[in-house]
Amino acid sequence: VQLQASGGGLVQAGDSLRLSCAVSGQFVRTYGRGWFRQAPGKEREFVAAISGSGQRTSYADSVKGRFSIFDYAADTTMSLQMNNLQPEDTAVYYCAVDGGSYVNVEVSPGDYEWWGQGTQVTVSS
Repeated sequence: VQLQASGGGLVQAGDSLRLSCAVSGQFVRTYGRGWFRQAPGKEREFVAAISGSGQRTSYADSVKGRFSIFDYAADTTMSLQMNNLQPEDTAVYYCAVDGGSYVNVEVSPGDYEWWGQGTQVTVSS
């Protein structure tokens, strides 16, 4: 499984960004997929995810109501729409795939086997 993230950048507080992650490999449509982020000096943290079935989603409390995860469409590209960005959202954002979750949504980075390279999001105040 391979992942390629894109769409990061430098924005001002209140702006929006949309991250994309192209996923390739066998059976990827049945694997859980999600987004994580890591700020300097902090541990990687969960942002949002979708179960392998596509039926369940989960969001970190800090992004609920502002971020939306979009599942695969015709291709296997997923997206993260981020609205009303704040300086505390500044981080490297990673997309990831979990081969073990079809029904449930996993929120721990340790549950995800495959990772994209990360894309920097910087929000200025």
